[in-house]
Parts: sequence; C-alpha cells; structure tokens
Amino acid sequence: MRVLLIEDDNLIGDGIKIGLEKLGFSIDWFDNGEDGKEALFQAPYDAVILDLGLPHIDGLDILHEWRQSGKKEPVLILTARGDVDQRILGLNSGADDYLAKPFDLKEVQARLNALIRRNNGTFSPDITFKDVRFSPQSRKVFKSECEVVLSPKELIVLELLMLNKNKVLSKEQIENKIYSWDDEVQSNAVEVHIHHLRKKLGKDIVKTINKIGYIMEE
Repeated sequence: MRVLLIEDDNLIGDGIKIGLEKLGFSIDWFDNGEDGKEALFQAPYDAVILDLGLPHIDGLDILHEWRQSGKKEPVLILTARGDVDQRILGLNSGADDYLAKPFDLKEVQARLNALIRRNNGTFSPDITFKDVRFSPQSRKVFKSECEVVLSPKELIVLELLMLNKNKVLSKEQIENKIYSWDDEVQSNAVEVHIHHLRKKLGKDIVKTINKIGYIMEE
C-alpha cells in the first residue's frame, strides 16, 4: 500500500520510511510541509502519516486544507504534541488516528493497517479470497492454510487486489499504488507480478480483463 509521509525530522523520517518499506509499504517521504501537502493531490495514497510540528506550515493547517478540498484519505497524526487537548484538536480537525512520539514502528504499522482496512470497508484483521488468506500485520499469505512465500511487491499487489475484490484495476492504477516516486518501474512489472501470483496461488486467482486491467472476482 502506498503511504504519504510528511515529517521534517530526518532521523525519524528516514527510520519510518526504511522500516515501513521493509514491512511492505511503498513510502513517499517529504520533509517540507508545502510539498507534502501538494503530494496528496498528485498521487493515489492509501493513508497519510502527518507530523504537526512542521516549519513554515502547521500540520493541522495542512489537514484542514485537505478536508476542505474533499480529500478523504485516512490520516495518522504522528507528533510530539501528546497531551489530551492536542489529540482532541487533531481528531476534530479531521485526523483518523493519533500517535504520540516516541513510538514503536510495529504500532505505526498496525494503525496504518487498521486505517486502510476501514477505508476499504474491511473490518477483519485478515483479508480472504476463496482459499487464500493474507495477514497485513505479519505480511504472511496462506493458501488452504499452507504458507506461501511472496516477494514484497507481490504482497502489495495481492493486498491491493484483495482489498478491491470484484473491482477491475488497470495496470496504471496498480503501478501508482505499489511504487513510490523514487522507484524505477519496468514497463512489464505489473504483468510479472501477476504471473508470479498465479504461479504461486493458482492460475485463476487473478483474471485479466482484456485491455482494461485485472480483477479478483468472487
């Protein structure tokens, strides 16, 4: 899943980006509030991690502008402002969750997974399709309860398709969700990932809709 990170502390931002990418997320990190604010209008993100103490523009002002503009992406506020009044202010300004610094990366992962599930209308901690079960938190996949090992990008493609069951996703939509702006994308990358998913999980796991895209159809 593709996540927008706005954090001006280089040590914290770098740690979140590297850590979450190892956990299967695609991260676009901005240390400048103005650039980060505009990024949400330029790419399809599944969630946002937003620091409040940004130079030049406050995180709450960014959040207010997003919500006023109709942006509905779930936002996790990550900040040193941890008192109750600040948490209430953040949530009342349109945030979906709030985590005070210092934090544990696993908790960030768990909160992001919960926000993404709810935003896609899925409330179970695991996602299922036929005999395939995927755990976003452990990043493990099971077919008929036998674990199947997938590459990080294969996991993201599978998660994306499972969260959008019965919906056709174009190649471009998939690319935009699984790759950050820092990634170099091969022209046939999506086709390769789909091929590997079919090889590992069954040839009928993903259907191709000619000239349109791909679907996991129940």
